Amino acid sequence: MQWVASHAQELQADASRLAVGGDSAGGNLAAVVSQLAKERKGPEISLQVLIYPVTQVGSDTESYRENGEGYFLTADSMQWFFQQYLNTDEEKMDVRVSPLLAEDLSGLPPALVITAEYDPLRDEGEMYAERLKQAGVSVELTRYDGMIHGFFWMAGIMDQGGQAISQVSSRLRSVFERL
Repeated sequence: MQWVASHAQELQADASRLAVGGDSAGGNLAAVVSQLAKERKGPEISLQVLIYPVTQVGSDTESYRENGEGYFLTADSMQWFFQQYLNTDEEKMDVRVSPLLAEDLSGLPPALVITAEYDPLRDEGEMYAERLKQAGVSVELTRYDGMIHGFFWMAGIMDQGGQAISQVSSRLRSVFERL
C-alpha cells in the first residue's frame, strides 16, 4: 500500500483514492493493511472491503462448528492453511495474523464486510464488523443467505456472486465520488 501510494502518479492513480480489499485470506490482509496504515499514519485508505475475511486464526465459533464440513471450505482445510502460514501456535495471537484481536479498532477506514451463511468464517467476519462499529468505524455488513465461502468469485453460476460484485462496485464508486 505504501508503494502504491508513493508511485500513484506513475501508475496514473489518485493517491487520495485508495482502497484495500480481498476475500478470505485476502480479506485478512486487507484488514491488517488497514490497521498498519493507521498505526504508521499512512497512507490514507478510503475503504476496506472484507469479503468473508479470516479475522482470528483458530477461532471456535458456531459457524465453524455448523459449517466446518460439507460446504466447500472446511475446518480441516483451514487448519492445513494455518499450518502452512504460521511457524508457531503463538503466532495465532499476533494481530497481524488475527486482526480481530487488536485492542483498538478506532480510526480505521470505513468497511464493507460481506459474509456467507454457510461459511466457517461467517461469525469471525461478523464479529470483526461489530468490533469496528463499536469503535466508531462506519460499517456496512451484508450476510448472503444460502451462500458458501467463495461465492463472490462464482458469479457465473451464482446470482448472489454477481450481486456481491455489484455491491462492492457501488460502494467503491460512492466512496471515490465523495473524494
